[in-house]
Amino acid sequence: MNQKLRFGPMLNAYPDSIGETLGDAVALLQSPEMNEVFSSFYILPSLFNTDLDRGFSVIDYRLNELLARKEDLEALQAMGIDLKLDFILNHASVLSPQFQDILKNGTASQYADFFINWNTFWKGAGTMTEQGYIQPDPEKIRNMFFRKAGLPILMVRMPDGKDVPYWNTFYQEIRYPTLDPQDLLEMADGRYGIAEKLAEAANRATAAGRLPEAADLGNLAGWLAPLTELLESRRRYLGQMDLNIRSPLVWEFYQDTLQHLHDYGARIVRLDAFAYAPKEAGSRNFMNDPGTWDLLARVRELADPLSLTLLPEIHASYEEGVYRTIGEKGYMVYDFFLPGLILDALEEKNGETLAAWAREILQRGFRTLNMLGCHDGIPLLDLKGLLPEERIQRLIDTVVARGGMIKNLHGAKNVYYQVNATYYSALGEDDRKMLLARALQLFMPGKPQIWYLDLFAGRNDLEAVRRAGPGGHKEINRTNLSLADCRARLAEPLGKAQLALLKMRNTSAAFSPDADIAVSCNGSTLAITWRAGGEAAALHADLAEGTFEARITDMDTGREKESITTDCLQ
Repeated sequence: MNQKLRFGPMLNAYPDSIGETLGDAVALLQSPEMNEVFSSFYILPSLFNTDLDRGFSVIDYRLNELLARKEDLEALQAMGIDLKLDFILNHASVLSPQFQDILKNGTASQYADFFINWNTFWKGAGTMTEQGYIQPDPEKIRNMFFRKAGLPILMVRMPDGKDVPYWNTFYQEIRYPTLDPQDLLEMADGRYGIAEKLAEAANRATAAGRLPEAADLGNLAGWLAPLTELLESRRRYLGQMDLNIRSPLVWEFYQDTLQHLHDYGARIVRLDAFAYAPKEAGSRNFMNDPGTWDLLARVRELADPLSLTLLPEIHASYEEGVYRTIGEKGYMVYDFFLPGLILDALEEKNGETLAAWAREILQRGFRTLNMLGCHDGIPLLDLKGLLPEERIQRLIDTVVARGGMIKNLHGAKNVYYQVNATYYSALGEDDRKMLLARALQLFMPGKPQIWYLDLFAGRNDLEAVRRAGPGGHKEINRTNLSLADCRARLAEPLGKAQLALLKMRNTSAAFSPDADIAVSCNGSTLAITWRAGGEAAALHADLAEGTFEARITDMDTGREKESITTDCLQ
């Protein structure tokens, strides 16, 4: 696929969000009502062979054949739909073939330096503890940012019985097997009754989340050491292990992965967790400067020959200016400001801040990819510096009052990060507001990304949150829909109206990356006009009334070619 990156709308979904497999999503896109609506598709990484976090813990980048087939990707290509796919730069699953080889072969593994050995990294910069890991000197760790309590370490049992610490920024879980008395019969010298009691005690301890050494064996305490050793030798892991970007093998892996994504039909590659990858003792382990930019530059050297556009994914406040650095270095900018700015404009009935952001994008010449909803929450931390604190808090209170859930920043209270909600519910499940929000998004500078539940007017799924248990807040906006349900929702007035706007955005020559875009605002009235290819696309929105008119005209004749208004919902 060597064609130019398409500028039209991008659908965003899991491979099983629409129906049961990617094939069902393809079938929907092939239906007459979806013709010419989308030019791209961002398929989330459960497309690949993964284990946790609904795809963001990648074992390898082969297709998950339970959810997707090569023929599905070929069908998208035949429709002229290119892909945006994820590449997780910082880590890989413990079930990856590279980490499994370390567990099998220890220091003799060809991948011994593929992941970050904590003690090797901190050698000479800390003190060895009794637990077998180095505690870094305070001045060496002062600028480090950890996403969870304690040091980001997973102690891994090697084939020789030694425990080795590996750097583990994100999720980790250690699992011990459920023992059967026969597993312990040899240890108990053939005494089945003793083996049975030992198995019961060990299983009680591990089921309660206690370490094997904490098992209460009563009068069988003499067996604690061999029982503990047996369990530790059989422990299993879940989680994501940080890659060692100093290893040549990691860069071979990076190159191979980008080739895989290109071959699948990717034109945009979202770089997930890239800011955690460069690490230096005594410096930052998040947004390391210049390490972060050196990493991106080197990845771009691999991506450019494949005609891949890199999209670095990072949440940072407007006032920090990270988005500016990304844009000024020539990368596509993920517009995490837009979801909150549109909510703010609709709630405050004032478009001045939204218009100012549109003008900044144009003045700086940034290439942006924007959105309303997504697989994560509605970002709010990002708005600091764009909106006053009290207006951000009003947004939080409003969305929570409508059923949203607050996600605090890595467990820190009173530090907001995002609110988990569907965008439709965040707007009070108001069809007119949802359609106006979509119109505003489609006329903003940039390439629009469309979360599937927004298209289908998805409501907060509190039952899914309850089923998911602790930490399941994101399930509020990840409901899987049947293909029949999707078709039915698209047949409703809001569905039809969104499709009409999306088709206008996808097919009018005015919406070109080279268009002349004008933005004007006077309080509650906002106008955005694109001019290119002999056409003008104009949006006039009244935020006080909640109405809009979107119109395409021929620039030579002044003849109206198409128009869509709020009245289409009637």
